[in-house]
Amino acid sequence: PIYPIVFLDAIRVPIRDNGHVIKKAIYLAIGVKMTGTKEILGIWVEQNEGARFWLQIITEIKNRGVNDMLIAVVDGLKGLPEAIESVYPDTRVQLCIVHQIRNSTKYVSFKDRREVSADLKMIYAAVNESAACQALEAFASKWDSKYPMISKSWRQNWNHLTMFLAFPADIRKAIYTTNAIESINNGLKKVTKNRASFPNDGAAVKLLYLALQNLSKKWTMPIRNWGPALHQFAIVFEGRVQLN
Repeated sequence: PIYPIVFLDAIRVPIRDNGHVIKKAIYLAIGVKMTGTKEILGIWVEQNEGARFWLQIITEIKNRGVNDMLIAVVDGLKGLPEAIESVYPDTRVQLCIVHQIRNSTKYVSFKDRREVSADLKMIYAAVNESAACQALEAFASKWDSKYPMISKSWRQNWNHLTMFLAFPADIRKAIYTTNAIESINNGLKKVTKNRASFPNDGAAVKLLYLALQNLSKKWTMPIRNWGPALHQFAIVFEGRVQLN
């Protein structure tokens, strides 16, 4: 009925459709249980990754009995935070910092990349949002003449990028990135990379399902420092987390 953290992401795989091979989005939802261990909530296939389809997925999860998710960690897909909040209005949405950094440095020259990345770290490693704001202004003063779109992107997504800064350190470590699902995606890519294409959606889902079953056998340990984090969840989300 409740997941403290839910990770939402998508990977793309080549699937044959009406005689043509197209890259379709395989949607994944991974929940972190009250015990701190992960489990798969579902796999879905759609031609394009979009907020409308995510809304269908989130609604389905709700209808299956998930009454509450405290924090949803997502990539930068436009409209996804709004889709989550329309179904779970009390859920806090955190955009993945790793995705944001990757997008920020995509068009940065190689010689500048290390320095730009170090200056970006001053933003997301700040002690609080006020310090993060100051770091962003310093970044903009230094780099806007060369890469103006970076600070603009951070400002546009600021509320969802810095949501994790309101939490204590133990919770921050668990939520500021989709690393938990990124590692799963890497495992799935290993089983799909040698296939030119799948004959249909069902074949892709079956293979990925079996791969996820194998990956999940390793999910026996809770997230690091989960005990302190859970107690802090109980304080931050008073009345929504019941500790045994």
